[in-house]
Amino acid sequence: MYNKIPLIIAVNLLFLSCTSQEKKESYTLDSPEGKNSITFSLDGNSPKYAVNHGETKVILPSEMGFVFKDGDSLQHNLEIIDVEESSEDETWEQVWGEKHEIRNHYNQLTVHLKEKAEKQRKLDIEFRAFDDGIAFRYVFPEQGIKDSIFIMDELTTFQLADDGKAWWIPAYDEQRYENLFTDSKVSTLDTVHTPLTIESESGLAISFHEANLVDFASTTLAHTGGTTLKTDLVPWADGVKVRTTKSFTTPWRTLQIASKPTDLITSYLILNLNEPNAIADTSWIKTFKYLGIWWGMHIGKFSFWEGEKQGATTKNAKEYVEYSNKLGIDHLLIEGWNKGWTPSWYENAMHQFSFTKDADDFDLKEVTDYAAENGVEIVGYHETGSNLANYLSQIDSAFALYKERGIHTVKIGHVGSKLNMKEWHHGQYGVNYFRYVVKKAAEYGLEVYFHEPIKDTGERRTYPNMMAREGARGQEYNAWSDGNPPSHTAILPFTRLLAGPMDFTPAVFDVEVKQGYPGRRVHSTTAKQLALMVVLYSPLQMLADLPENYIDKPAFQFLTDVPTDWEDTKVLNGEIGKYITTARKDIASEDWYLGSITNEESRALEITLDFLDEGATYEAQIYADAPGTGQENNPTAVAIHKKKVSAGDSLTLQLGESGGAAIRFKKQ
Repeated sequence: MYNKIPLIIAVNLLFLSCTSQEKKESYTLDSPEGKNSITFSLDGNSPKYAVNHGETKVILPSEMGFVFKDGDSLQHNLEIIDVEESSEDETWEQVWGEKHEIRNHYNQLTVHLKEKAEKQRKLDIEFRAFDDGIAFRYVFPEQGIKDSIFIMDELTTFQLADDGKAWWIPAYDEQRYENLFTDSKVSTLDTVHTPLTIESESGLAISFHEANLVDFASTTLAHTGGTTLKTDLVPWADGVKVRTTKSFTTPWRTLQIASKPTDLITSYLILNLNEPNAIADTSWIKTFKYLGIWWGMHIGKFSFWEGEKQGATTKNAKEYVEYSNKLGIDHLLIEGWNKGWTPSWYENAMHQFSFTKDADDFDLKEVTDYAAENGVEIVGYHETGSNLANYLSQIDSAFALYKERGIHTVKIGHVGSKLNMKEWHHGQYGVNYFRYVVKKAAEYGLEVYFHEPIKDTGERRTYPNMMAREGARGQEYNAWSDGNPPSHTAILPFTRLLAGPMDFTPAVFDVEVKQGYPGRRVHSTTAKQLALMVVLYSPLQMLADLPENYIDKPAFQFLTDVPTDWEDTKVLNGEIGKYITTARKDIASEDWYLGSITNEESRALEITLDFLDEGATYEAQIYADAPGTGQENNPTAVAIHKKKVSAGDSLTLQLGESGGAAIRFKKQ
């Protein structure tokens, strides 16, 4: 449904006299309800912008522009040649997601600039003001430039009006995005990834990121002094940031703004800044839950490679198919099925995999046929080892094989510190590679989810076969390292997941990992693992544990019931790194589901049920930490009970140390 409205926009043109006797031109753009505003100005013929939330200053006047090859800058001696104003109010539907209908409502100001002398190059800056934040991007139009364009630096800065506590992970780390979050003052940061979420001393919650990242380097944020951050584009191996010809359009530079951190989670600004769905027939794109020959490899029960402990054998695969059938889970991931797995596969050495030849003791045709007979679909796996030259030479034959074998989803891994042992995952080369794979997969009717990925910038709106990705420190770290602290999953919804869905792989029941490496465990209760199915959104949710650990467990009923596609999402409470409670409405029924988790502290949370339909009665099916349960004390004990509730009621959730609660509200 598209509902255009008349232009309602506050753009004020002021001509002010500067001490240098030069004119200063200023334009202010308000969001539809006036919650946020962006002010653009030419200050000494150089572009600057500032951001306010109501009367609160968020970004003080900050620099804009570019540096090209040989120190050639596009920042000074500019003039305004035209200004355009527009507004948009539309409601569009997600193919799948955490909210079905999304409103896209903004006011836009486009400023057309031109150099006064010399090359007289043109540069457009597009600003959009939303009630949940602001965005802007640069458009360098085609203007007869024959030589290649080499961007050496983007000069965009963000001069924060106030300091604040930031939750961050470092940029340019060999572990990519797989680091624990640190919280510290903005004024103490180094260079960090986005999303960068900040609780400002002004009382606002803000998050920096980018949207619609296409054929460009992704941005990190470098601290340059005080409370100023600067765009730091990820370079090619030779130091060039972006290579292009004739023209370029940057991703949107985004700043989500909210009165409290929980409101950031239900902002859809990133999605709204992407192009509409480009896939005409989306009937083949489905969300689902799946089991996998995966956790056993991480805890050491199986190996990824061929040999005595090989996980991906025909025998094991058939056994897992039978488990899937018995548990009612209709998708199964098999990792390590193809030729090339050795104990050194993960080393940075351009490892060679085949993506069409079966590993020893595995028969892909036999396994997919057996799965189909049992109502189970296999999820394919491609581990590139970051040797993309090898992978891209086989991608068509690999995708064709999956299509032939009735496989509709592929997980693609990129273990390695750099792509082709040379380029950053999040540089322009990686950005273009990941977008190419998504489009190529669509040609073969394949859904994709990436591990060791480029960050999400909302491309799932345009290519809804781009289902999920890792892009953070996930469950597997609990299997073979000191693990993730209890606060980690209470940080992710406010940080990493603001970018988009994550394949965290929750739902481990045996949190003590009795069959795993000595001293390794999941630092949570089993009830918290249930709650993560609601709190950490993914359209493809892995039930990560060994399937035998689910058999005859009453709590598995919640995993059977909980959906992977939602009509609506509400965040009921939360503090970053401490706790969060999320409620989501099933798109296929009138039922609601709730997940609530805490960090290492036990706590009681009072939950008001006013999100339920007024006048209706629901059966609350509650799965919670048993009395006295915590991560170190009887962590697998789940108390299950039922209660009649309505919208006027409230519930008190008792969460143990690193505990949780999961509830299905079944409408009567």
